[in-house]
Amino acid sequence: MKTTFFNNIDGSKRKWWIVDAQGKVLGRLASTIAKILTGKHKKEYTPSEDMGDYVIVINAEKVVLSGKKWQNKIYRWHSGYIGGLKEYSAYELYKKDPRRLIYIAVKGMLPKNRTRKRRLKRLRIFIGPEHIHRAQEPKILEIKEDYKI
Repeated sequence: MKTTFFNNIDGSKRKWWIVDAQGKVLGRLASTIAKILTGKHKKEYTPSEDMGDYVIVINAEKVVLSGKKWQNKIYRWHSGYIGGLKEYSAYELYKKDPRRLIYIAVKGMLPKNRTRKRRLKRLRIFIGPEHIHRAQEPKILEIKEDYKI
């Protein structure tokens, strides 16, 4: 008879990671962040449990989009009211709030289930190189793929 192994995930055992977005392509950056938030980087990963870590993203204003996506990529959402369709290009959304680009990209790469909101609460995005989470002693995560313009 086979038995199922269940991890006992304690919130205090979650690690904190720093990701520097400077010069990184948005999609590749978001997929790496989504893996950490879901816990797929751990050897004891279990799909049915929320075992991801915290992620701090710094330099969000220096993220890169490849090709002509600054003008051609459109973000749409609807308020629910008649005529409530909102449309922004990636550049317009970036000018309003650069953190929103990363947030939307990571949100789209997380599984669409109950744990999505909980995982997104563990994502902290900062515009400059400074952040307020020094007490958690985060480790720096190196993303090797850069995009040269």
